[in-house]
Amino acid sequence: MELKFYTCILVSFFLCLSLGLFPSTDSADFLDCISSKLSSNYTLIDIVITSNDTSYSRVLTSTIQNLRYSTHTTPKPLAIITPFSYSHVQSTVICSVASRLQIRIRSGGHDDEGLSYTSHDHTPFIILDMNHLRSVTVDLNDNTAWVESGATIGELYYWISQKSNLLGFPAGECPSVGVGGHLSGGGYGTMARKYGLAADNVIDAHIVDVNGRILDRDSMGEDLFWAIRGGGGGSFGVVLSWKISLVYVPPIVTVFSLSRKLDQGGSGTQLVNKWQYIAHNVTEDLFIHLVISLAPVSDQEEDRTLLLTINSMFLGTANKLMETVNDRFPELGLQETDCIEMTWIESVVYFSGYLGGEGIEALKERRPWPKSYSKGKSDYVRKPIPEEAFEDIWKWFLQEDLLIVIEPHGGRMSEIDASEIPYPHREGNLYIIEYFMRWTDEDFNASKKNVEMIRKIYEKMTPFVSNNPRKAYVNIRDMDLGTNGNACGTNYEEATKWGSKYFMENFWRLAMVKGEVDPNNFFGHEQSIPPLVLSYSY
Repeated sequence: MELKFYTCILVSFFLCLSLGLFPSTDSADFLDCISSKLSSNYTLIDIVITSNDTSYSRVLTSTIQNLRYSTHTTPKPLAIITPFSYSHVQSTVICSVASRLQIRIRSGGHDDEGLSYTSHDHTPFIILDMNHLRSVTVDLNDNTAWVESGATIGELYYWISQKSNLLGFPAGECPSVGVGGHLSGGGYGTMARKYGLAADNVIDAHIVDVNGRILDRDSMGEDLFWAIRGGGGGSFGVVLSWKISLVYVPPIVTVFSLSRKLDQGGSGTQLVNKWQYIAHNVTEDLFIHLVISLAPVSDQEEDRTLLLTINSMFLGTANKLMETVNDRFPELGLQETDCIEMTWIESVVYFSGYLGGEGIEALKERRPWPKSYSKGKSDYVRKPIPEEAFEDIWKWFLQEDLLIVIEPHGGRMSEIDASEIPYPHREGNLYIIEYFMRWTDEDFNASKKNVEMIRKIYEKMTPFVSNNPRKAYVNIRDMDLGTNGNACGTNYEEATKWGSKYFMENFWRLAMVKGEVDPNNFFGHEQSIPPLVLSYSY
C-alpha cells in the first residue's frame, strides 16, 4: 500500500460493536433474515443450529481441541451456521450485520485460545462453521489446486496425492488442522525450508467481504490479498477457498526418528547445541526438528529425565541423506537402519504422530487430534543459546513437564522478504520454539496451575530469545501477549502490544487494510486486526 505525504494525518478508530456501534442484538431478526434468503433447496433447519436443537452441543464441540474453552461457563453462540454453499455464507454475513450479531469463523477448531468459537468478553455471537465447504480440486495442467477453507490439511494432502505422487504442498504436520485458519496465519511445516510457508504458495482466493460480496484476487485488490495470507484469521472477511501452487516432491523421501535422554552433562545437550548451528543452514531438502518431553519412567528408575526426540524428513533417498548427515552432522550417529524410505504422502502420516502406523486413507477421515486442556506459547531464536545455559533450561522444563517443539528456519524462509506477506519472521531467525502444556484434569485449580507453569518458563527463557519486540507466531495464538480490550479491537495502542510481536512492522499495514475493507470492525475478536482509518487534509 503506497502512502503519500499530507500536511495533516488524522488517525481515527471506530467504536466497538459492544461499546455502541451495535447497541443491541436480535437473534430473531437474524433467523428471519437468513430464512428469507435461502433457496428452495434448503430450509432454516438445514443450516442453522440453535441451543434448542439436539445436535447443538455435538456440533459445537466437534472440532474444539482445547477443553479449557469447552466448559459449562464458556460463552456459547446464539446459533451455529453450517453453510452448504457460498450463498449461505453471503447470507450469514449480510444478516449478521443487519441483526447486529458478531460472527466467529471456524474451519478446523485447533484455535487454542478459542477465538473462532467463543467470546471472551461475552459479546453475543454466532459461529460460521465451514465444515461442509471442504472440496479439493487439483489441476495437473498448471500444478495448482483450489481448496475450500473447511477442508483439513490432511484432506488436502490426500487428494493431491491421488492425482500425482510427484506433487505436494508445504503446510503443517497435524492433518486435523483446518485449511482456513492454517493458511490465514502462515502455515509452517516440514517443507518450509524448501518452499516457504503454506501462505507463501497461495496465488488466489475467494472471500466474502463485510458487504456480502464474493471477491477474487483481482476484485479484492493486492492489499487485501496480501493481508489474508498470514495476517491471522477472522479479521478481514470469510475466505471461502484458496488457490495454491503445488510443489515438486521426489518419488522417495526418507525419514528418521532418534531419541536421546537429556541427562546432565550428557551427549543429548551436545546434540541440541550442534543442531543450532546446522539445522537452519544445511541443504533445503533436509528438515530436522527437535521434540523435548518428559521421558517415560521405568520401575527401575526413580528420577525423572527429559527425552530428546530428533525427527527428520529428507527429500531424497536414504543413501543421499546419509551422505548429507555424515558430512554436516556426524555427531548424530545416524545409521542406515534408522532411515525409512517412503512416499511423501506416507511421510505426512509418519509426522502426524497420532496417526502413526496407519495408511494414508486415514488422512481423509477428518479424525480429530485427541482433546485435552492446553496452553501454548512461541518464541523465535536469532542467535544460538550458549551450551552451558542448557543445563538450567532442562531443569526448568523438567520441573514443569512441558512439551517443547523446536523447528528450524533458514533456506527458503530466509530468502523471502519480511514484507512479502504479513508473516515477518524471515532472515536472521534460526528457529522457532513452541511450548505446550497439556493436561486432563478438568479442575479449575489444575488449569490455573498449569497455565502459570508455562508462563513461568516463558519468562525464564527471556534472555535467550528475540527481543524488542519479543516475537511470536500468530498460528500459536497467545492471549497473554495482550488483547484489544474487547472483542472488536478498537484500542490500537493495546493491539500494538501483541500485533508487533506477531507481525512486526507489517502490523501497521494490516491495520490500514482493515480500515479500508472493514472500517466498522464487523469481523472482530480479541486479537483481530484493528481498523486504522486515515483521513487526509492537504
